[in-house]
Amino acid sequence: MTQPQFYVSPEQVMKDRADFARKGIARGRSVVVLGYDKGIAFVAENRSRALHKVSEIYDRIGFAAVGKYNEFENLRVAGIRYADLRGYSYDRSDVTARGLANAYAQTLGTVFIQESKPFEVEIVVAEVGQDSDGDQIYRLMYDGSVADEVGFVAMGGAADTIEAGLKERWEPGMPLGSALQLAVTLLGQDPAGGEARELDQGSLEVAVLDRTRPRRTFRRITGPLLDQLLNPAEATQDAPPDEEHPGHRDTLSGQPHPDTAGASPRHTSTNPQTQRPGADPVPDGD
Repeated sequence: MTQPQFYVSPEQVMKDRADFARKGIARGRSVVVLGYDKGIAFVAENRSRALHKVSEIYDRIGFAAVGKYNEFENLRVAGIRYADLRGYSYDRSDVTARGLANAYAQTLGTVFIQESKPFEVEIVVAEVGQDSDGDQIYRLMYDGSVADEVGFVAMGGAADTIEAGLKERWEPGMPLGSALQLAVTLLGQDPAGGEARELDQGSLEVAVLDRTRPRRTFRRITGPLLDQLLNPAEATQDAPPDEEHPGHRDTLSGQPHPDTAGASPRHTSTNPQTQRPGADPVPDGD
């Protein structure tokens, strides 16, 4: 006896897939990406020190995501490979957030239509420009749709509440400390209207694309420097050093670094074709 065949309209199939993906994304803790006076900041609620939600893709491009870790980690790695190949084949300046966002959109759209289960992810690709007018922030949804955001974007379960707060309180040209304090305050709000949570350093993952840094602009903010930016009243006069550029003035705190005379300089190849472009020295995930 043949089994009866049931017809489901394409509209219903797409709606079911979209609802499934949105529910998966809503279970994740939020991420905020917002501009500040010297670049773009990423602030995520994330207690894991090994599984990152924020990462570097290329010289001036950063990546942030919410949702299923294994799915957006695959997208992050694919983005690094795309950037490495394009930068090596053509020129480093040919690697842009717009091109990367288009590549991600094609992948997400194909999976959403053709696969039995869509990706339960939402990602942001951001590129810092030479000035604030050149900054680019692209938000990509589970179905491959792309939005060009201006100034800020929030993702995750409390995105609507956070974006409402950003619209009211964010201003162009905010200093980094003020931008981080605003993001942390909004991340700690209860969407249901309950008592706000206080997020400490151990609950946060913070990074920036700092336009004042040489070529690779991505930098993670941790330890005493993060405490100084979030709690300026309790900060000491001496700012912690920039581990990657010892002996220079810290562009985030504005304070001079301790004397590091005698330290051996980092070797840097003068041939851009022989440099290893792209990812952090130590690969990281969500």
